[in-house]
Amino acid sequence: MTLLHDYWRSSASYRVRIALNLKDEAYEAASVDLLRNEQRSEAHLARNPQGLVPTLEIDGTTLSQSLAIIEYLEETRPQPPLLPQGPLGRARVRTIAQAIAMEIHPVCNLATVNRIVALAGGDEDTRRSWMQQNIRRGLEAVEVLLDSPETGHYCHGEHPTLADCCLIPQLYNAHRWGASLEGLTRIQSVEAACAKNPAIAAAHPDRVRPAA
Repeated sequence: MTLLHDYWRSSASYRVRIALNLKDEAYEAASVDLLRNEQRSEAHLARNPQGLVPTLEIDGTTLSQSLAIIEYLEETRPQPPLLPQGPLGRARVRTIAQAIAMEIHPVCNLATVNRIVALAGGDEDTRRSWMQQNIRRGLEAVEVLLDSPETGHYCHGEHPTLADCCLIPQLYNAHRWGASLEGLTRIQSVEAACAKNPAIAAAHPDRVRPAA
């Protein structure tokens, strides 16, 4: 059985849950509670030396880093595809995905933000302002990337791709922190389409949150 070590609110974990669901890959989930620092436990560090989530045990091996995991799923379970067939389409989808996962996510990672707030002597208002400004700025760039004939109901065409796997968790964070989506009409349209997709909806943090 495929085993996903994740945290319900982790956006990187959320990406992988979406991909697993879209691929119709059955899996069991094992919670790694970041608030209790379970990611620093000896058992988890043996699985993931970075002390991060997600970590996926699959096909007799253990994988980490969400984009690498999703690319592995794409290569080993090609249907339905999460990347277009042509090289230009693949480059476009990866560009959107990486604009989120490598540009917005790192500066909004809670460990990073907590350190910044501590060094600045800030408070919860400082944290929220940081999140709102940086998420909004990043999503404005994604909105421009979506200004293309290649954008359909989803980020690229009429079927979910790696780009959607990254966008939807980032939008969850945007709503969580009160970042404005005003004027981001293409993003909002993609979000609405994804909300109607059962595989994507099933990965939502509220659907997988462990019982208290």
